[in-house]
Amino acid sequence: MTTPGDASPELRAAHMDLPDRVRERAERLGEALPAYVYDLAGLDAHAAAVRRALPDVELYYAVKANPDPALLHTLAPYTDGFEVSSGGEAAHVGSVLPGARMGFGGPGKTDAELALHVHRMHVESPGELRRLIGVGGPVDALLRVNLDVPVEGASLTMGGGATPFGMDPGGVAECLGLLRGQNRVRSRGFHAHLASGLDAPELLRLASAVLEFAREHGGGEVNVGGGMAVSYRRPGERFDWDAYGKGLAALRGPGETLRVEPGRALTAYCGWYLTRVLDVKRVHGEVFAVVTGGTHHLRTPAAKGHDQPFAVLPTGDGTTGVSEEPVTVVGQLCTPKDVFARRAVTTVRVGDIVAFGMAGAYAWTISHHDFLMHPRPGFHYLT
Repeated sequence: MTTPGDASPELRAAHMDLPDRVRERAERLGEALPAYVYDLAGLDAHAAAVRRALPDVELYYAVKANPDPALLHTLAPYTDGFEVSSGGEAAHVGSVLPGARMGFGGPGKTDAELALHVHRMHVESPGELRRLIGVGGPVDALLRVNLDVPVEGASLTMGGGATPFGMDPGGVAECLGLLRGQNRVRSRGFHAHLASGLDAPELLRLASAVLEFAREHGGGEVNVGGGMAVSYRRPGERFDWDAYGKGLAALRGPGETLRVEPGRALTAYCGWYLTRVLDVKRVHGEVFAVVTGGTHHLRTPAAKGHDQPFAVLPTGDGTTGVSEEPVTVVGQLCTPKDVFARRAVTTVRVGDIVAFGMAGAYAWTISHHDFLMHPRPGFHYLT
């Protein structure tokens, strides 16, 4: 929840309760900050609940969200496979989990990537299909569909109109023609990932549209992608997996294989990024808390333009700081974009630990690590 204060809702970051296990690890780390802490036990429980909600749906984890080996091992018992988007991700998953099933997506595959042996290759265009046929086989493929359907309330839009992702119906028709008369590429169905940041009812509406299109063009397997909503402003809210699972079960026809590929909605909640306050200062009436590390370690708030929810662990000297005032929390980088949270009403002192929650997805691996060449964070795991 957000704390009370003068800041408007648009300028108020969410505060989070710091779990006891994370608090204890933070205190033990002492000066060894910044650091990431992953709650593997919490991730295991969350993944088990998601799996129970989707008994008749194949579940692939989108590795791009967080490829940390410990997270992959934790998720493996609950998944049917992993969605990868590069040769590097495919090699990484193969080394961590030998024999794991993989679906390979993404709009810019090289010939070397198209030649990889994966469970499903997601074809993005007629040109890519021609190259896939040319590099050999056999390979099982899904055709990625970009339908012209309205997408409302999404945080990111990959379909529903002109984007670089997937094919319109004309491109699909061309691919279906290319597939006839050859045996190197076997079409197994369709793939679609139209948007991200959507609640269950909207995702079900999109899934219904994709299923209708797939049935009109031969059916088979249908991967309806990920995109489950994760709210950084309301971190206590979770995607309604039960409603989504029941909705997909009602949509699935006899003999159809339905597949989803969530990423952020699986791992975001298990990660914490821990920093320590270096300075608290007032500039032109605004209070800034400068912490160790920065968005070169946790790029999510800068990339998405949001405020990262956090908790403050009072471990400082108790003197230099502010009490219950709007505070903007920033990192060590020489750029005004190095901002974690804006005008959050909080109490913070020099030396306190600031723990940023929901740091288990699109965090360390999408960050510009080498900018200013600060030390890299440590990584710690709670089992």
